[in-house]
Amino acid sequence: MASTGDQAGGAQGAAAGEDPRRAQARRSAGEQGLLVGITEKAEESPPSETLGYRGPTACAAAGITYRQLDYWARTGLVEPTIRPASGSGSHRLYSFRDILLLKVIKRLLDAGISLQQIRTAVVHLRERGTRDLAEITLMSDGASVYECTSPDEVIDLLQGGQGVFGIALGRVSREVEGTLAKLPAERPDGVQTTPPTVRDELALRRRARARLTG
Repeated sequence: MASTGDQAGGAQGAAAGEDPRRAQARRSAGEQGLLVGITEKAEESPPSETLGYRGPTACAAAGITYRQLDYWARTGLVEPTIRPASGSGSHRLYSFRDILLLKVIKRLLDAGISLQQIRTAVVHLRERGTRDLAEITLMSDGASVYECTSPDEVIDLLQGGQGVFGIALGRVSREVEGTLAKLPAERPDGVQTTPPTVRDELALRRRARARLTG
């Protein structure tokens, strides 16, 4: 996976005297949300990497089938890092970062990127921390995948016609975080946690029942 450009520039409007094609590429990047994460550094810490999510929860958050999840785990594309399967009755636990990668893979597949190219991209992404991933935009021309870490890199690819499709991982990270906030998690020791939103909803139901029976 390659990247181009330098760290200069930003998501500012077109500069005076800027080439019209580059100005158009800059506008296109902004309209597509491809600079999210690159120009907006995360202020909040990512979800705890000590919490795990079972297969069905990972599938729901990533928008994939359990068959895909199982196949990708067996072939080493994305394996659960919190707790791998260890015999009959055990449950794999995926971390937030694992699920973020699963959702990115699904987006790339939907865009027509080959699984071979995706595997190459994932090898590079695995080397990044969760916060670093949120500051990357992946661009593709349909054949290759490019890793961009600055606005200029995104704009260069769009201007050169290599940015047919893009994914701002910062945006995907927020989507996954929002979904997981409503779903149950589990610690490695097997203790399950209930999301605040679910606890609040259960409390409201209990109070409603109490009023009806009181």
